Amino acid sequence: MFNHILVPLDGSSLAECVLPHVITVAQAFNARVTLLRVFEQPRSSALSQAIDPLEWHLVKTEAEAYLNDTAAYLQGFGLQVQRTLKEGNAAEHIIEFAHQQELDLIILSSHGQSGLSGWNISSVVQKIILRSHISTLIVRAYQSPPKAPTSFGYKQLLVPLDGSQRAENALSPAMILSRFYSSQLLLAHLVSKPEMISRTPLTPHETNLVNQITERNKQEATLYLEQICSLSTAGLDPRLHIIEGNIRELHKLVELKDVDLVVLSAHGHSGVAKWPYGRVTLNFIVYGTTPLLIVQDLPRIEMEKTTAELIVREQKGH
Repeated sequence: MFNHILVPLDGSSLAECVLPHVITVAQAFNARVTLLRVFEQPRSSALSQAIDPLEWHLVKTEAEAYLNDTAAYLQGFGLQVQRTLKEGNAAEHIIEFAHQQELDLIILSSHGQSGLSGWNISSVVQKIILRSHISTLIVRAYQSPPKAPTSFGYKQLLVPLDGSQRAENALSPAMILSRFYSSQLLLAHLVSKPEMISRTPLTPHETNLVNQITERNKQEATLYLEQICSLSTAGLDPRLHIIEGNIRELHKLVELKDVDLVVLSAHGHSGVAKWPYGRVTLNFIVYGTTPLLIVQDLPRIEMEKTTAELIVREQKGH
């Protein structure tokens, strides 16, 4: 499923928080890894004067040495590692390289060289995940990295499902990881109460109707998850969670069960090809606090271009 993994690095310690996850995922999927370093000309140099060629050469040499050292570290864990160095805009080159090489997965740190901020993900990461249309693992840089990477593995995997076939795309990688690391697999279905449009309190009859529909949906959700277990998760003994409420309850489950990886399909019931992510996945990208594996359920060619992309393409004459 994941045969070739792209790992963008900018030389910062924050970006290196992905390395234990690279080892974990690559070993489970027997995937090869490509390290990509994209370095940009300093803004001050671009605005004032041309950069010193010798200084630029030293920067490139240091970047190459950094990639070589990182590759050697990963190879020590038995991984097949390639290295690539590029110059220019980081987000654009990462997306372009991922598409040209037909990569299966990008593993990204939420923050890098620019440092931590109050935003859950940096601007570069935001651009990549919105435009790459490739499965992506986001690692939260503000979390403490494991002290012993050799024993790193996912212990609690959460897969939220909404009953759609698209959402079920998250099951396959989650089960592979669960089997490889003997992880506990948690399957969850969120049951929201139906909205009733009313400017006054609901009548007893209306309240009873809402409760009946909610109870019916909870029963159907239980049957659905039980069916998923019987058909797809042989030997894994997953734990089933039917949750009543809104998306906040899924985040509470993550905290309650000490989940160390959430696995979601890019789209579920609410997702359409016009937007890169459905409602729940986008919420976890923006507000999640644990590593998040997003499994792309649509081929890139089926994703609609944004208005901005179409305008820029037209201006460039494409």
